[in-house]
Amino acid sequence: MRNERLRAAMTAGGWTHASLAAKVDVDPKSVERWANLGRTPHRGTAVRAAEAMGEDVFALWPELTQARAARAVSPELVALYSQRADLPVSAFVDLFAQASQRIDILVYAAVFLHEAYPRLNDLLSERAAEGCTIRIAVGDADSPNVQQRGQEEKFGHGIESRCQLAVMHYRPLLSTPGIELRTHDTTLYNSIYRADDQMLVNAHMWGVNAYRAPVWHLRRHGNGGMFDSYTESFHAVWAAATPVRKAK
Repeated sequence: MRNERLRAAMTAGGWTHASLAAKVDVDPKSVERWANLGRTPHRGTAVRAAEAMGEDVFALWPELTQARAARAVSPELVALYSQRADLPVSAFVDLFAQASQRIDILVYAAVFLHEAYPRLNDLLSERAAEGCTIRIAVGDADSPNVQQRGQEEKFGHGIESRCQLAVMHYRPLLSTPGIELRTHDTTLYNSIYRADDQMLVNAHMWGVNAYRAPVWHLRRHGNGGMFDSYTESFHAVWAAATPVRKAK
């Protein structure tokens, strides 16, 4: 069975079997099998191919979305993913959609959310209209800590432009009651996506892009656990962060 989504993405981007193969370092026949026979590449290869084309890897290969069950190391640990690329964007969207009291987002940029789900601002506005308090902290593009992260991830100045893009994406929400946006200049050890008593934590690893780093899904269980520790971390960064002004 042909992979029509992949074929359409390749056609739209002007990709041939040979050019995409060269970009992701595979044989052109492999790309031909993906497109014409519906074969699924290894996860890492699929992620590189999707990024090269500017597409969502799970839209191209939905079969890669299966989550891996976590061992019951902690009652708070719902699931453990070896890398963020294992999660479909719908996992983040569904998390936020279920929130009724609070949504907290702590990232450097995480522009993949808006790119893969253009209705993100609408969703956050809807949650705020239902009484949900929403706090979003993104990286300060002028921060030496943020710039250093870009060097470590081999993005160079790219991380600065992504932080600026994240602010641009979220800034229209500043006119919505209940939503705050700030920039932070901290050394970020984890990205945090919280919705009420559930949280997705994307670890940061030196020299590794965030999509290749582990994610754990937590659900609060009692007091003083991992969930509360990450919540306190968010609060500390938020307290020192700088509010973003509305666009004039």
